[in-house]
Amino acid sequence: MPEQTPPTPPTPPAVPPPEGPKDERKLGELVFDVTEGVSSLVREEIQLAKTEVAEKAGKIAKGAVVGISAGAFAFLALILVMEGIAWLLNEEVFNGKTWPGFFIEAAVFLLIAALAALIAYKAVKAGSPPVPTQAIEEAKLTKETLSKGDGK
Repeated sequence: MPEQTPPTPPTPPAVPPPEGPKDERKLGELVFDVTEGVSSLVREEIQLAKTEVAEKAGKIAKGAVVGISAGAFAFLALILVMEGIAWLLNEEVFNGKTWPGFFIEAAVFLLIAALAALIAYKAVKAGSPPVPTQAIEEAKLTKETLSKGDGK
């Protein structure tokens, strides 16, 4: 018996590669999308600026509070110095020995006031001026990027 070869299956027709989705939007829709993107970007820049200014204002407020406390300690020291002078005069007239304690206490208050004043100075210096530098830099970069896109 003669050998039979199995029939070869027919070759399927070539399938063209799938095309990407065509963007059939109209020019008006594209302009609307760009406008939405730009307005969203501007809103985010404004939010960044607000956050940055709030952060720096917080540092200034902290410095102000510490500065006020430094003033309060300086005022207390002044009261104690005045009281010490009064006791000094009392000792000179009445031969008492209570005034050195007042001066030591006043010195401690003055040291606390000096430390608080230093902390207040550093806090105010770190927070001022309250300019949103990050937001300004981002806006400059955005402007630069957009102007490159215009072919300038």
